[in-house]
Parts: sequence; C-alpha cells; structure tokens
Amino acid sequence: MQRSIARGVLIYMQNNLANLNPSPYDEYDAAIIGCGVCGVNIARRLSSYKIKTAVLEKAADVSFGTSKANSGIIHGGFHHNRKYLKARLEIQGNLMFDQLKRELKFPFKRCGIIVAALHDDEMKVVEHLYRQGVENEAIGIELCSRDRILEVEPKLSYDVVGGLYVPGGGIIEPYLYVFAMAESAMKNGVHFFTNFKVAGGRYQDKSWIISTGDGRTIRARYVINAAGLYADEVSKAFDAEDFTIHARKGEYFLMDKAAVKARPDRVVFPTPTSVSKGMLVIPTVEGTILVGPTADDQDDKTDFSTTSERLEQILDSGKHMIPFLSRSDVIASFAGIRPCLDEDFYIDMSAKAPAFVQVAGIQSPGLTASPAIGEYVKNLLINSGLELAEKPGWDPFIEDRPRSRTLSPFKLDELIAENPAWGNVVCRCENVSEAEIVQAIRLGHYTLDGIKYFTRSQMGRCQGGFCTYKIIKIIMRETGLSWNEVTKHGGESRLLLGEL
Repeated sequence: MQRSIARGVLIYMQNNLANLNPSPYDEYDAAIIGCGVCGVNIARRLSSYKIKTAVLEKAADVSFGTSKANSGIIHGGFHHNRKYLKARLEIQGNLMFDQLKRELKFPFKRCGIIVAALHDDEMKVVEHLYRQGVENEAIGIELCSRDRILEVEPKLSYDVVGGLYVPGGGIIEPYLYVFAMAESAMKNGVHFFTNFKVAGGRYQDKSWIISTGDGRTIRARYVINAAGLYADEVSKAFDAEDFTIHARKGEYFLMDKAAVKARPDRVVFPTPTSVSKGMLVIPTVEGTILVGPTADDQDDKTDFSTTSERLEQILDSGKHMIPFLSRSDVIASFAGIRPCLDEDFYIDMSAKAPAFVQVAGIQSPGLTASPAIGEYVKNLLINSGLELAEKPGWDPFIEDRPRSRTLSPFKLDELIAENPAWGNVVCRCENVSEAEIVQAIRLGHYTLDGIKYFTRSQMGRCQGGFCTYKIIKIIMRETGLSWNEVTKHGGESRLLLGEL
C-alpha cells in the first residue's frame, strides 16, 4: 500500500502512528506535549478512560528526544532517599514493569544491579546505599563482601573490595518500550500528532488553544507539559512557571555483541559521587555492552557531539571495573542530554496557569519511574476536576511481532512461505529482514532512525554501512517518498542531496 506526502504530512494506515493535521476545531480533554517515556506513559494511562487525549510531539517520531539516548536501566530503588518524589516513583515504577512486559511485549530483563567498591573508603558509601535501599524496600538488596560480589559477577576486577547487589534492577530496550506504549495508547483511542512543535498556548473559554509556529491549532481542556529538555520553554509559552532546564550531556561507548568476554551479567555501577551515579558498564537487553555516561553541563540543548578525550575517560573508567573491556570492540559512540532542574522531579499542577500540569526535570531514574509518573499525573488531573470514567473494552495488550533473529528455523520457514520478504535479510549484523522493515514503516516509523530503533537494523558492527541503501529503497517503495525526501530523523536531516 503506497503512501504519499502532502504539505509534509505523511499519511499512514488507519490506527497507526500518524502525522495528523488537526483541524482548528479539534478539541480534546487532555493534550500531552512531548512523547518520550513520560508523555507516552501518561497517554497510555489516560487511554483507559472515556476522554479524548492527544499527544503533541515536535519530532518526526516518538522517542526522538531524551528517551532515544537512554541507558536502558530499570533502577533498583537505592540511590535516593524516600523523601524525594523521584525515589518514591522509582520504587513504584520498578514493580510495574513485569506486568507491562506481559502486556506490551518489549524486551525487559531483571538481570540485577551491582555497585562495585574498589577501595575501602568507598564501602562507606555502599553501606549508606544499602541502608537506604532497605528503607526503600528494594527487592532482595544485599551488602556483599569481596568474595560474594565476585561470585555474583565474576567479570569484576579483582581489585574490588565489596559492594552492593540488587537483584530487582534490570535492563530494557527504551525505544521499543516507548513505541509499544504509543501503539497501545493509539489502539485505545489516543491521537498522536508528530512534527507538531508547540509555540504557545492561550487559555480561553475554559480550554487551551495550542498553536504551532506555522499556524496549526488544537484545543484542550487540560495541558500536560512533558517536553523534556524544552519543558522550561513550553512552560513560559503558556505563561506558567518560569524555570530553567539545564542540559547535562552524557557520552557513551557501544560495544559489539561479539565482546562476550567483557560482557557482565549484571549492570555494574561504580560507587556514586554527589554529582553523578558514575560511568556504568551495562549489558544491554539485546546483547551489546554500553559504557558510560559522562556528566557534562552545557548551554546548548542540541549539542550531541562526542570527544575522543571523554570517550577515553569512559573506557578507562569502565576498565577499572571490568578489565576485559577493549577499544577494539567499540562499534559506536553517541551522546544523550539529560534535562536537569532541581534535585527532584517537578510534577505538579501549575500555580500560575489554569489546567496545566508540569512534568519537568525528569532525569535519572525517569525511565524506571515513568509508569508511576503516568499514574501520578492521572491522579493530579482527577484532583483538579477532570472526570475520568473507565472505558469499557480498554485493551492493555498489543500484538507480539516476530523478529527474525529470535525465531526458530522452522518458524522462519513458515513465515517465508507466507511472505518471501522474511527471507530477504536487509541488515546482516542484526539479522533483520525486509518484512520487519516494511512492518516498521507501516506502523509509522518512516525515518532511518525510526526504523533503526524499531528493528535494530543499522545497530550492528557496520552501523548501517551495508544496509542503509537498501532501507532507503524500501522506504521509497512503501511511502512514495522520493530519494531526496528520505531523512535520518525528520526535518532537514536529508541523507541524499543534489541531483541524480
């Protein structure tokens, strides 16, 4: 089924992620600005009630902001004191992931978390974290001797003197988590508007008129500001609170699946400092190794550059904990930016703007807390007067889609017999078939990055060196886009310029 571009709006199949072009008369009960882990959890939670909900995302796809460069850790509930809202939401959110995995089929594993102490004085910090974790009722938390910590994670450096083991921690594929949440919310009636950059809001006749810079508008009784790095700008545009989000860059190394010798079984934290949890060694849920992040404050919210100096620091820090890490196994470096505000999350009804919810300063452990944030915001809306009646027939489940790399040869043969595209391997590094690329596009992921995050194509050893051209051709065939309209992540990020 071909798709076409009209005024920059990609038309998709009904009920799939769409760049809808709202009428000036569209009115919703709730409009959520931003579709990262917080916005999408709020959207899915509200989808279970008989209200009209819209999600307004400035990027070409969901999860293209802070959420795209996430460490993918489900934290164990020991880093923060319960006096902080973020600690309470982290603890609650952690316990929600097993059910969410059953409903939404995203990759998630409770592999456990370790905090490694490499010096005797670091054990004082570890002991404090242990006491804090016990108070927070962290699942199975254990203060470990040197012998015990090496038993739990044999790939740790022999310099380790002890540590903390938290079996309730885990790892997740953050983009597939967001995509699954969005699909579930859409299935239950939420409307998603991508390429919808909110420029301002005007409160009139007990509802907000929300506008973009190019003149599109949408009305909503309530607005939820979940705009991540730009939550401060959105707040000011609605004459709400005046605060400043500070950008904190974190650089990472990604290591090949083949680096089995260096891949720990648990997430390995260093002993944290007052500024950061430190640079971690993370066995990702898909088999690679993530090392990082750094923590560098900067003024530019769009600077995702990496430096050789910081990356060498990452590798050196990681090797102190896991000596087998090697520069030769690195396949990519990248950076993410965390939206820093105060010491705690800022989630509350605005004291200045009517019917306006602030969800700002959501950095670590925001991913872990995100399902609980959805519940928390729902309760704020109820307390502020929004009537929420449960929706009969709300369905929390989405389809479990096959992946070539996880199928048995017999099941793959069955799929190829039904659709030969399952037998055409487009990405050799990650074993991704043409059928999976097509499926991603038909679900609304029409940029190279959207397809990468949905399928893992371009994420292997060659980082897209062999498959990018093939994917571009499939995008053109499936969407009707011309070669110079295909983008990396929407907007002006075109891949092919000039004339053929």
